[in-house]
Amino acid sequence: MALDGDIERRYYTIGEVARMFEVNTSLIRFWEKEFDVLKPKKNKKGNRLFTQKDVENLKVIHHLVKERGFTLKGAQTKMRQNMDDTAKTTEVVDKLKAIKQALLEIKREL
Repeated sequence: MALDGDIERRYYTIGEVARMFEVNTSLIRFWEKEFDVLKPKKNKKGNRLFTQKDVENLKVIHHLVKERGFTLKGAQTKMRQNMDDTAKTTEVVDKLKAIKQALLEIKREL
C-alpha cells in the first residue's frame, strides 16, 4: 500500500484511501455500507475522513474480497468470526509481498 514510509496521519480522505488500494471511491463507499467495522468520520461538508483503524480494516476487507476471492457475505462472516486472525494473516501477506519485491529488486541488480 502507498503508506509505507509516510508519517502516520490522523485522517485520510476517501480519494487517498481509494488510491492506497487502487480502487474507485465508489467501492470504498460501498464497502462502508456493507461492513459495519468501517466508520469514517464526516466533516461539516460531509466528506468522509478515514482513521488509521479504518484503513487497517479496509486492508483486511481488500485482502479477503480482492485477493482471496471471498464474497461480501463470506468476508463479513470471516471478519465477525475471527477478526484478529484475519488481520494477522493480512499483515503477514503484506510483509511477504514486501520481501518478494525486495528479492526481485536484488535479482534485477545481479
